[in-house]
Amino acid sequence: MKRSKTALVLLATAGAIALVFTSATFGGTATKTASPYKVALILVGPHNDGGWSQAHYAGMQYVQKALGSKVQFTMKENIAVGAQFNQTVASLASQGYKMIFATSYGMITKALALKYPNILFEQATGTDLAKNLSEYFGRAEDTVFLSGMAAGAASKTGKIGYVVAFPIPEVIRHANAFALGAQLTHPGATVSLVWTNSWFDPAKEKKAAQSLVGAGADVLGQNVDSPAAGQYAESQGVPWVGYDSDSSKFAPKSWLTASVYNWGPYMLKRVKAAMAGTWKSGFYYGSINDGFTGLAKYGPGVSAATKAKIATYMKKIENGSFYEFTGPLYDQTGKLRVKAGVKMQVLTGGTNSLYGMNWLVKGVIGSAKG
Repeated sequence: MKRSKTALVLLATAGAIALVFTSATFGGTATKTASPYKVALILVGPHNDGGWSQAHYAGMQYVQKALGSKVQFTMKENIAVGAQFNQTVASLASQGYKMIFATSYGMITKALALKYPNILFEQATGTDLAKNLSEYFGRAEDTVFLSGMAAGAASKTGKIGYVVAFPIPEVIRHANAFALGAQLTHPGATVSLVWTNSWFDPAKEKKAAQSLVGAGADVLGQNVDSPAAGQYAESQGVPWVGYDSDSSKFAPKSWLTASVYNWGPYMLKRVKAAMAGTWKSGFYYGSINDGFTGLAKYGPGVSAATKAKIATYMKKIENGSFYEFTGPLYDQTGKLRVKAGVKMQVLTGGTNSLYGMNWLVKGVIGSAKG
């Protein structure tokens, strides 16, 4: 990731490293300001994980480059949900930080946000809202579906492996979207799951990849944060679909593509609003249409025909003529879950909303309970 002469100050914290971005800008000349707006980014993993946290770090760089010395950022990484996170927020509050971006499900509760009324909170993937708490995420299920199409097309046997983190609706809907995409390009394909119960654990992810390939999977995908599964895939000559970031450098021969996020524009808009005093709480769900989600570049194993088919479906998703979670949809047992013509919604509540999804579609092998 290209950086300028921005000064980085390393601060030791309890179980984590904080990177403080001083008054210099990315790609600019260092200047001093009397009182820059103080914004913190709290990551669940390392900022260079090759996936989720790295994408958020890139988003922060985007904001820093745009606003320069008007803002002062600090980044806290490897922060676990619960006591460690709460202690981190307390520390930031005591240092006068005015805005906090939390990047993992369950980090901020409504009660915690209200405890610090002078801080504006932005949380990725959650649902709690308060006067000073907003939630943001995106329709990654659409781009995960498209990446699943690449996986299905690359599979010769129709047996695909998928390394997954926690059995929560976010991961379950992505696993389902991936399977539906794979089945579009390879009818009858199955997707086997292995749960790691961690967002970032390279050792577990590699072990999961090994077990999936050992059980016959000839393509791998993932909904975890490190490139460990891809590195194993590369060693075995197995095609791989990543997630969160373009991680092609870790497996240049095996790489197919990945669903990726562009957090920067949203973060910049929200920081600007906070600085201007116009920030308001809300729920943001970005899409392909606004550039929030997309596909990483293709690897050498994706044929021209597959690229063309994916492009066709991407346009259909953009113009609303296709939606992967439109019924009829059946679960693993063959039970009809979504009636023909009915589209699943994001936040309607219950198991037929995307944010309440706790069942796996037909063709997915594994338990939705982890």
